[in-house]
Amino acid sequence: MDTDYFVLLNSDIEVTHRWIEPVIELMESNAMIAAAQPKLLDYHRKDKFEYAGGAGGYIDKFGYPFCRGRIFDCIETDHGQYDDTREVFWASGACLFIKADIFRQFGGFDEDFFAHMEEIDLCWRMKRQGYKVYHCAQSLVYHVGGGTLAYANPFKTYLNFRNSLLVLVKNLDSRDLAGVLIFRVVMDYVASIKFLLSGRWRDALMIAKAHFYVLANLASNMKKRRDFDAPHRKNEHGIYPKFLLFRYYFAKIKKFSDLKF
Repeated sequence: MDTDYFVLLNSDIEVTHRWIEPVIELMESNAMIAAAQPKLLDYHRKDKFEYAGGAGGYIDKFGYPFCRGRIFDCIETDHGQYDDTREVFWASGACLFIKADIFRQFGGFDEDFFAHMEEIDLCWRMKRQGYKVYHCAQSLVYHVGGGTLAYANPFKTYLNFRNSLLVLVKNLDSRDLAGVLIFRVVMDYVASIKFLLSGRWRDALMIAKAHFYVLANLASNMKKRRDFDAPHRKNEHGIYPKFLLFRYYFAKIKKFSDLKF
């Protein structure tokens, strides 16, 4: 396909007037900007940020993703507090602009992910090669969310826990990989106990299934990691250097603007 840009758009997105031009203008301004997203608000509550992308995605040192406008399940009201165009760590796959030649260079999305976190993996791979990912505040779309899988579906739990670990296996710095994976597995089983105590035994089972998949496919995903290894060029902008879960539950940090990193 002879084109300069791909726009990957979920079927449950409502666009607004002149939503394409500002993003393209931004990406044309810098050859190192590989991908970008508009501001994503909730289709049903249009004063709220949308879970899947908000005003641009980030990730903490242990691989927990979050957004400007959403930390875990705490979603902020949009008061214009994130109406600035800035570099982020990942752009939402619900509405993703990406330069076509770079998309081809990296082989697009990893098909092993299916439906969850494939955009985080792709953005991290690009950033490891020095590219930048942006949020464009001058573009706005609305997202319904939950259209592929309902939020309460246990298979969604499986994909979230599995793909979260796969993202780390493929992209985390070698010096940190073993320690972070061990920590994440422990935290995942804490989550499974919480599921069991709340009667969601299927979700707890999905966590064990996710861990089995990652272990069974560890060698093939480590190979993918080596295929894109370029530590001398990596761009780590957007990685929160602390443990977000601790900050969320014990320091009661519920808003992105309160993280101050």
